[in-house]
Amino acid sequence: MICRRLAALAVILLPAIASAQTVKLALTGPFTGGSAPMGGSFRDGAKIAVAEINAAGGIQVGPVKMKIEPIERDDEAKNERGALIAQELASMSDLAGVIGSVNTGVVMAGDKHFQEKGITKIICPAAGSKSMTQWLDPKVPDLSIFRFAAHDGIQSAMVVEEAINRKFKKVMVFFDSTNYGVSGRDDMLDQIKKQGNKLEIVAQEKFNIGDKDMTAQLLKGKSAGAEAVLIWGIGPELAAVSNGMAKIGMKVPLIGGWTLSMSNYIDNAGKNGNGTLMPQTFIEEPITPKAKAFIDAYHKAYSVARIASPVSAAQGYDAVYIFAAAVKQAGTTDSRKIKLALEDLKEPVPGVITTWVKPYAKWDPNNVESHEAFRREQVVMGMVKDGAVVFGNDADRQRLKKAAAGTKGR
Repeated sequence: MICRRLAALAVILLPAIASAQTVKLALTGPFTGGSAPMGGSFRDGAKIAVAEINAAGGIQVGPVKMKIEPIERDDEAKNERGALIAQELASMSDLAGVIGSVNTGVVMAGDKHFQEKGITKIICPAAGSKSMTQWLDPKVPDLSIFRFAAHDGIQSAMVVEEAINRKFKKVMVFFDSTNYGVSGRDDMLDQIKKQGNKLEIVAQEKFNIGDKDMTAQLLKGKSAGAEAVLIWGIGPELAAVSNGMAKIGMKVPLIGGWTLSMSNYIDNAGKNGNGTLMPQTFIEEPITPKAKAFIDAYHKAYSVARIASPVSAAQGYDAVYIFAAAVKQAGTTDSRKIKLALEDLKEPVPGVITTWVKPYAKWDPNNVESHEAFRREQVVMGMVKDGAVVFGNDADRQRLKKAAAGTKGR
């Protein structure tokens, strides 16, 4: 009888034991809806990294190798759903960490729950400045939230520089009404001031998610003599802007945040999108063996000829490898100890974007970049050309090629 009970108990415990031998990593983001090109590409890029790590036996955690167990959650780009998902994940006692999020509002609604429970979270592939600057407070001496994306300070500086370098004097500032759009507008306005007010803002207009006709706003910019449109937004509405510009004969460049590289902009804008400029951390071009291997693996795994959001996919891939390196260094799946390892990674982490050397530092409540991985040298200017994003200039291609084979330090 005792033997039978022990055997039954063993059957019950086996799943728990198996689960204990995995590194539980949540992947969150908008896998459906208007932001799905970003969220889905991030998740799929991350899962390629997970598959590679697991195929090699997993992560060396102390004396054992542990495979990564991905836990997917679709926040649908909805703030309320994002908050509920964060609450659910933060309540899991064996969760090693979280990678994900796209929308600023979702991050603002949910990340407080991870911070309260000390769950390590890497925001990837996007979110606006406020997703991190909200923590700049002496009352937050320790932070479990990191970001793995080219933050809006970098991007907005590049957008403004591009307009100035092209000798434009008058610009229209256009943004959507989301938290992301408003935050990006503020960053662009701040950069215009920082760069000497060389650009005159002749029109400042906004649009809403779901809007299909922006003619009225664009006509204000055109009549005021705008020589370029500096734009910040998310979703398919960006294509409506390009199409609206063509409709009214507003033949000026559209320069904005990295989201202009998404498939739902490029496909819906068609030829009207040609010449659009935006900062990029990864362009779907096999300029290095690592980039070629990643692009080929993605195309094969998901049966596609083009990645919907190459930036999102590459950042998701690299973020998983950085997280895995922190788990190995910590020698545990304890999320708080993984956080400490992330702040002081001892070994370089080869990625598809670059080789990451100490991407993060100990949290400084006076310096948001202590938990920001990207610096300007990882970012190039991309341009839409005939349905794809290409390098805006060859000098950037060569620089990124060298960076991919080199190292990134602080």
